[in-house]
Amino acid sequence: MELEQIYHKLWEIYTSQNPEVQKIYDLFTREGERVVNDHIAFRTYNFPRIGIDVLARPFIANGYVEKGSYRFEEKKLFARHFEVPGNPEAPRVFISELLLENFSSYLRETIQGVFSQIPADTLNSENLIFSGRTWEKPSFETYNRLKEESEYAAWVYVFGFCANHFTVSVNYLSKHDSVEKVNSLLKDNGFLINDSGGEIKGTPSELLEQSSTRSGIIRVEFTEGVFEIPGCYYEFARRYPDEHGHLYSGFIAKSADKIFESTNYYKK
Repeated sequence: MELEQIYHKLWEIYTSQNPEVQKIYDLFTREGERVVNDHIAFRTYNFPRIGIDVLARPFIANGYVEKGSYRFEEKKLFARHFEVPGNPEAPRVFISELLLENFSSYLRETIQGVFSQIPADTLNSENLIFSGRTWEKPSFETYNRLKEESEYAAWVYVFGFCANHFTVSVNYLSKHDSVEKVNSLLKDNGFLINDSGGEIKGTPSELLEQSSTRSGIIRVEFTEGVFEIPGCYYEFARRYPDEHGHLYSGFIAKSADKIFESTNYYKK
């Protein structure tokens, strides 16, 4: 599958999961902005057959190369990011995985049970990143028990393999050319900003500023009934040039750590 097809399919699934995202995209276009994606992010567990290397395959087959790796001690995650050399408008791909060995036997056994249900043809397919939840209907009780240890683990348990978020590149916006202006636009139109660690993560001196919406609340069918939980969110990033005049292209672990918390919020 070619890259444009991959991007389109990921976007379709992403916006159908959380229609609020499409509303934000449409808001930017009504403002006359051209929306360019800075990066697309994915979540998974560190089993060899569903880990970072596996999810990255369709991107690597289309010219992506690894550019950086990151550790998140508090969240117990490892991540890598990938880029297409020479194509600045191709979105970076950021894939993180939960380090299961750092969690309880309950969490490990639960996720092992989930993993064992993934069909072999899905595991061996380049379509794994689109497959969503390929195991039985989730339990709300299990979701909540997983969430006590790791919100990340619980989110993947419910949603499976899909884009966790897309990211608007503020560098390509003309009217709303700062993260502050983007946040103001969103708040003025009724969208909630993730304020964990502050509304803006990172600084110009760190060469990267980021913000994100709080995840939209969506209705999900569990074995016990239908419940409302956080879905996905939209992120915004502005990159700054280094001393050589090149835009910083990596990620800042302490900032990303707080961006992960965009899926922590619940309807009050």
